[in-house]
Amino acid sequence: MNPATENDRARAVDRYLRALHGLGVISDERTARPFLADFFRNVDFTGRRVLDIGGGEGIYSFYAAVMGAREVVCLEPEAAGSTSGVTQLFERIGKAVPGQPVRLDPRTLEQYHDAEGFDIILMNASVNHIDEDACVHLLEDPKARETFRKVFLHLGTLARPGSQLIVADCTRHNFFALLRLRNPLNPNIEWHKHQAPEVWAALLQEVGFRNPQVAWLSLYRFGKVVQALLANKAAAYFLKSFFRLDLQKA
Repeated sequence: MNPATENDRARAVDRYLRALHGLGVISDERTARPFLADFFRNVDFTGRRVLDIGGGEGIYSFYAAVMGAREVVCLEPEAAGSTSGVTQLFERIGKAVPGQPVRLDPRTLEQYHDAEGFDIILMNASVNHIDEDACVHLLEDPKARETFRKVFLHLGTLARPGSQLIVADCTRHNFFALLRLRNPLNPNIEWHKHQAPEVWAALLQEVGFRNPQVAWLSLYRFGKVVQALLANKAAAYFLKSFFRLDLQKA
């Protein structure tokens, strides 16, 4: 990307974060900016079709568009509920950053089909919600494993060859969970309803994804030095235990 384009994108991201802050969606632009830059490092949205599975009100969907995606589908079943508020907030964000090629679809992953396929697929804090009960028993119940395998097979039909899949979530393993204490950084997480990135990587490799790479997300409020020191599995165990798993469609 040439410097002029990089500067344009940086200004577009600044406008987007100001819009989110103005809507009350984020509380601190200074924290959101380095988080997004780190979370989507080595991801080039330029001209790509993007599927955001469980994308909620579309924060990451609109970010992908701002960063140059040509089309983004935000898949959010909660949008079908009249009292969820997802649709209303999605529309408010869309009005704050008009003209972005993002659309909200209220179907589940299992219900959604697309013949063209996507270049980038994002599952942020949504993989366990495919079937929470199956996720809880995934390691010991063959039926639970088959439930996810079927869904991941369908996921593969939505991915173009060579496409990038990003699965981000909290792992099951955390210091506070071990002690049965509430994590001050992530107080509402139900740790037993999650799985380690290696578990998801193994299942996804069975259905045609490859080259799994795991990164651990840091804290972003204390500057780049602290961010770099905490971006590892050991530190994550005492923090949010938040990982990013990257795979490629064969």
